[in-house]
Amino acid sequence: MESSQKAWELENAVKLVDPHRDALYSYDEAEQKAISDERPWKKDPNHFKNVRISAVALLKMVMHARSGGSLEIMGLMQGKIAGDTFVVTDAFRLPVEGTETRVNASAEADEYSTQYLQSCRDNGRLENAVGWYHSHPGYGCWLSGIDVSTQTLQQSFQDPFLAVVIDPDRTISAGKVEIGAFRTYPENYKPADSGGGDEYQTIPLNKIADFGAHASQYYSLEVSHYKSSLDSYLLELLWNKYWVSTLSQSPLLTNREYSSKQMLDLSQKIQNAEKSLQAHARGGPRTNVKDSQLDKVVKDSNKIAGEEITGLLAGDVKAKLFNGVGAPAVEAQVR
Repeated sequence: MESSQKAWELENAVKLVDPHRDALYSYDEAEQKAISDERPWKKDPNHFKNVRISAVALLKMVMHARSGGSLEIMGLMQGKIAGDTFVVTDAFRLPVEGTETRVNASAEADEYSTQYLQSCRDNGRLENAVGWYHSHPGYGCWLSGIDVSTQTLQQSFQDPFLAVVIDPDRTISAGKVEIGAFRTYPENYKPADSGGGDEYQTIPLNKIADFGAHASQYYSLEVSHYKSSLDSYLLELLWNKYWVSTLSQSPLLTNREYSSKQMLDLSQKIQNAEKSLQAHARGGPRTNVKDSQLDKVVKDSNKIAGEEITGLLAGDVKAKLFNGVGAPAVEAQVR
């Protein structure tokens, strides 16, 4: 049980802050007001570069995302600003309507968030809402056109504000949280590296157009995680409650639908790459597109194979460890 908890913390690079002071949780209202008045992010659109998320806030967001299944969910994050870093101390879910491709925040959600934040302040928790999170079940962490519009609107009226995206399906398959944090650029701003230097990620074929159309309108922030002494206690309680189900589950069985969709998407990409190669063989224009398509197909297939192998190995290890446990005792009783 303890080793599985430590493995989760290691996979997601969760680091313990000062166990005596829990400094990241201290909130200085005057300091935050001074930062808000200065507004350094207005002078530099790339001012914010990092996000630090508490382990409990991360778990809350992941569990919320997972509870939505194939539907998108949405919530808000609380925290503060420290230099060029968003510090997320907590998160809470919003009562919103979700579909497989978007979430629709209503007046009810606005009213709920206002009441929740006021209730927190009444109880001495002064952290502001510093961002929103939502899920992309099975199609990666990036901002769609609707997400870009939502984030731009939030930055216009409630800056500093952050957008976080979590993929619950890829989280289950990979064994570590698939998460991304983003901020949008001002209108008509041209980033210096518009090509983007972000790490490659698998995008389903039916989402590629939306992904590419808006990729230059936002940038990603470096995400890290931390835990306080209280987080450590809460995590221990959670593991005490859920370690049996965690140990007994297999990502291959839990995520069967996602795995099937991945294979179907990969087959369509292979067919497209094959058509491109055939067109070139018939004397079509010589381009690097076919090589790019093949490279992406190889990367996607390697990723799927890696996740499947990891799931099979985990199942094999569990079988060797636990199959037959108690059998000698039973045989002794029979004799």
